[in-house]
Amino acid sequence: MAALVIAEHDNQSLKAATLNAVAAALQCSPEVDILVAGNASDAAAQAASQIAGVRKVIQIDAANLADQLAEPLAAQILSLANGYTHILAPATASGKNVLPRVAAKLDVAQLSDITKVVSVDTFERPIYAGNAIATVQSSDPVKVITVRTTGFDPVAATGGSAAVEKAVAAQSADKSTFVGRELTKSDRPELTAAKIIVSGGRGLGSGEKYQELVVPLADKLGAALGASRAAVDAGYVPNDYQVGQTGKIVAPQLYVAVGISGAIQHLAGMKDSKVIVAINKDPEAPIFGVADYGLVADLFTAVPELTKALS
Repeated sequence: MAALVIAEHDNQSLKAATLNAVAAALQCSPEVDILVAGNASDAAAQAASQIAGVRKVIQIDAANLADQLAEPLAAQILSLANGYTHILAPATASGKNVLPRVAAKLDVAQLSDITKVVSVDTFERPIYAGNAIATVQSSDPVKVITVRTTGFDPVAATGGSAAVEKAVAAQSADKSTFVGRELTKSDRPELTAAKIIVSGGRGLGSGEKYQELVVPLADKLGAALGASRAAVDAGYVPNDYQVGQTGKIVAPQLYVAVGISGAIQHLAGMKDSKVIVAINKDPEAPIFGVADYGLVADLFTAVPELTKALS
């Protein structure tokens, strides 16, 4: 019984979510291997070999794997599937794109967004926007699992000494091609990996106020920027700022919610944060139900005062 984790990487370095997926895999099996499928991915494979608890790194290099498109990546996973009882990937855009294809080809049910490993065949996952937890048992010979990274503390990125085994790429029907990538470059931490997040909501009133109030506070705290769906829909900030069930799931050490009422879908994306601070003028706002510290105040006065106090 062994588990295979699909590494998320850019061919040079591993994404932090891989460490959380390894943590979940180690609870499924003491023998955990990592698949690094890419192109010229020696650096990523070397980083994977140093992860604590990993038995072996399988590196597959091919030109059509450079951008980890779903079809060729799924073909590599399927070529290895017979040797594993569990196949795991982070529940990110990439993992959610690839693993359903693997599960369909293996004719098994995917176990999505797990937050806890109860036993080797039983898992917990949130349903109804996180308002209920379902316990799911699978009798499939291979468990295909996406891991909600906020549910598992990451394993150490160093301390391991796994062997790197190079494998030959499996043939795949490449029905899609990579066209291009437009990246937003920022000196701030990436939202899903940030230890501190400051998010703004509809209560700010405009994108200008978001820039005027939320950004300086985030600068003082060295925080990533987030937003509620309402703020994104209103055009205050770009789509990739969205925290929530239909955005990004986060669990930082500190989450500061400014002018966010706390709709169910937003709470589903941040309620696992270690410390939650809410600033809202409505004392009945649902956000106060999950907040560790709540300030009922006019955010247009309170936020500048808080930013100034941090100077």
